[in-house]
Amino acid sequence: QWNQEIKTPDFRTESGMTQMPPRDILLTIGNEIMSSANAFRCRYFEYLAYWPLMNEYFEADPEFKWSQAPRPRLTDKSFKHNYYDEKISLEERLVRTANKDFVTTEVEPMWDAADVMRMGKDLFIQHGLTTNRKAMEWFKRYYPDLRVHSLNFPGDPYPIHIDATFVPLRPGLIINNPHRPLPVEQREIFEANDWQIVEAAKPAHDNPPPLCYSSVWLSMNCLVVDHKTVIVEESEVYQAEQMDKLGMNVIPVPLRDAYAFGGGLHCATADVYREGGCEDYFPNQVGGTRV
Repeated sequence: QWNQEIKTPDFRTESGMTQMPPRDILLTIGNEIMSSANAFRCRYFEYLAYWPLMNEYFEADPEFKWSQAPRPRLTDKSFKHNYYDEKISLEERLVRTANKDFVTTEVEPMWDAADVMRMGKDLFIQHGLTTNRKAMEWFKRYYPDLRVHSLNFPGDPYPIHIDATFVPLRPGLIINNPHRPLPVEQREIFEANDWQIVEAAKPAHDNPPPLCYSSVWLSMNCLVVDHKTVIVEESEVYQAEQMDKLGMNVIPVPLRDAYAFGGGLHCATADVYREGGCEDYFPNQVGGTRV
């Protein structure tokens, strides 16, 4: 009864196409690409979709580091039960976010790559429904040469991923979701280092497309190619216009019909090749964001 071959899901069909949209899994730090420690049970095996590509990089580049963050057990102790009770109002959820009360506990490190924003020697990590404080402590120990900061956006009742809330366009410039402003005390480090935080333009759509569970603020979920070039979903005309006024070369790409499969441009991509060295964009370490 037990001699049958044991198989693990690899989310691939015979044609090689993935059966579901793996995303937000890979984090690039220098010459290392790390698979995240996702908090969603349903995403536990998504990293396998990237296994052939990671192996290809490993074979081709002797300096490439292929790593995996400690896999969480995701037992019932990792979550607060009845957190998503439908009886809880939107106002109550906003109070929870402001109080940093999320569904994840601190039993084990859990984090999505899309909650981690690296700018040179600093990692800015969103504390929310998919990444906890213990993960930030883990980052602090794993990367002792980098500075780890915790960010929190009280205006978001469902804080999942930072890339539709707080998006750096180039050194010194960030666009911030106006419905989810960064708290004053957390802005200090950016202001002390002459960074400008600009409210993002309003979305071009009042509702997400069918079957999409993301907010309309995927409008600001763009792909920054370099300090002068950004790719924006082509129907998000207000965001594209703002980017242009901010001095960016805007490349429109149609992607709205793919939103239901896992988010916007930043969600659907992962940078693996970079040019340049590790800059220090925040020499003045002030404020209360450090972990």
